[in-house]
Amino acid sequence: MEWMRTIDGYCERMDPGYWAEPLNAVTNAAFLIAAAIMWVRVRHSGLGLAHTLVILLAGIGVGSYLFHTHAQVWAAFADSGFIAMFCVVYVFAINRDYLGLRGWRAYGATGLFIPYVVATVPIFSMLPFFQISSGYWPLPLLLGLYGLALRQRAPATARGLWAATGLVCVSLIFRSLDETLCAVNPLGTHFVWHILNGVLLGWLIEVYLRHMRGPLAAPLRGR
Repeated sequence: MEWMRTIDGYCERMDPGYWAEPLNAVTNAAFLIAAAIMWVRVRHSGLGLAHTLVILLAGIGVGSYLFHTHAQVWAAFADSGFIAMFCVVYVFAINRDYLGLRGWRAYGATGLFIPYVVATVPIFSMLPFFQISSGYWPLPLLLGLYGLALRQRAPATARGLWAATGLVCVSLIFRSLDETLCAVNPLGTHFVWHILNGVLLGWLIEVYLRHMRGPLAAPLRGR
């Protein structure tokens, strides 16, 4: 693999220079700000998984910054790697702590996340407009489905996941419009994806924190 190959995937980038995407680079601060806020929120919670999610959120900010400055294959892996890890850990949190699955069941259900993505990405790839961000659209669908599964067991948590579903859909629309609107907006719209995703991921951690402070999670506190 050509690890140092340059990637030009966004409207703002006009050359391979380090600061060719200043807005896309700087707006990664949204992830770091969200991580700092949520670290204060979770640091005394005794929830190891919450701490892990905050660290991964900060990692997303760093990885995305590296990608939008270096714009090379290795940086793309750093960017997508932290996103993938956050998704897997959060799906595990849903299965274990929201749905109450125990032991191998929680891990098994989380393992199904990979074939779910493999199965749904090609479907979104065939849909006009959706194909631009086809690798991400399975996520709001899954969050919405989890919300449905939790509507009776944990209605407040379900509403939190539905709010996240709506936010990620709006965020994905801005991500997908970046190249489409490039002719009329040279700055692109990808930076809005960063800002909204910082809010989104911080909110998902907040939903987890609130759920774990509720009565349904009393036996699980301290994990």
